[in-house]
Amino acid sequence: MMLDAAGWEALRLSLLVGVVATGLALPLAIWVAWLLARRDFWGKAVLNALVHLPLVLPPVVTGYLLLIAFGRTGPIGRFLEQTFGLVLAFRWTGAVLAAIVMGFPLMVRAIRLAIEAVDPKIEEAAATLGAPGWAVFSTITLPLILPGILAGGVMGFAKAIGEFGATITFVANIPGETQTLPSAIYALLQVPGGEADAVRLVLWACVLALSAVVISEWLARRVAAQIAGT
Repeated sequence: MMLDAAGWEALRLSLLVGVVATGLALPLAIWVAWLLARRDFWGKAVLNALVHLPLVLPPVVTGYLLLIAFGRTGPIGRFLEQTFGLVLAFRWTGAVLAAIVMGFPLMVRAIRLAIEAVDPKIEEAAATLGAPGWAVFSTITLPLILPGILAGGVMGFAKAIGEFGATITFVANIPGETQTLPSAIYALLQVPGGEADAVRLVLWACVLALSAVVISEWLARRVAAQIAGT
């Protein structure tokens, strides 16, 4: 299980990308899931299709589209660099964006199912008592969907640390800058004699994924027990 310096750096970068991507995407995923589950509006089908588009597109195509839009010569990428000095292409920040895009549909799906499982009559009853919409969501809906939020967060995190196709297309495979666990494993498999180091990284990837699932299950059970106790 011991890694060399490059392996530890790839592991550190994968954890960084996974944590940042999950933290940034989760609030937006909750909002979008709530819109899709509780609101009817013009363009809802289009929004739903756009959210789930990365699931059906080849990851390389998604990465190429990100490169066109968020590259230094792309319209959004040029604006971000000139306005905020933020460069995404071929940087670790771009790996975060790719992880967000690829993991977002999984997060929205899990959270939307949790919201749809909540009886709308409970929310309607609170609204009839004079509670504003934000109070109904924060005090009633949010606690009831916490297991779904945890599940979505874990799925997004697991997708982030395992994302390869869109990441390598958008930010390449630069050691110490954009080389995450999957791209490091891929690079080692292209080098004669690199199989042993690749196996170590595979084991670490399995450990991270299993740990995330176990922690999520434990937290979900605790949250469910607290909800049942109340």
